[in-house]
Amino acid sequence: MSLTIQQTQIVYKLNTNIVRVVGDIAYDANGNEVSYDLAAVNAYVTANEYKSKRATEYPSIGDQLDALWKGGDAAAEMMAKVQAVKTKYPKPN
Repeated sequence: MSLTIQQTQIVYKLNTNIVRVVGDIAYDANGNEVSYDLAAVNAYVTANEYKSKRATEYPSIGDQLDALWKGGDAAAEMMAKVQAVKTKYPKPN
């Protein structure tokens, strides 16, 4: 079994002593195999995946800033677009 890129990044984030991951095996700076909690990694991924889903669907920052600059209906329309994405991908409780 191999970890996904996202899982591997979380392994590093949750385990500062891990410097390399090959497949699903993690190693420290001395080349020793290090265990990690895959359930914690998967829980972190699940709890945060809404962020990447939102990021891909939000209007670009440039478009958002343009709408704010214009104000009025443009700002209201942009806020509705952003809110629709947030509703589609809510934060987990």
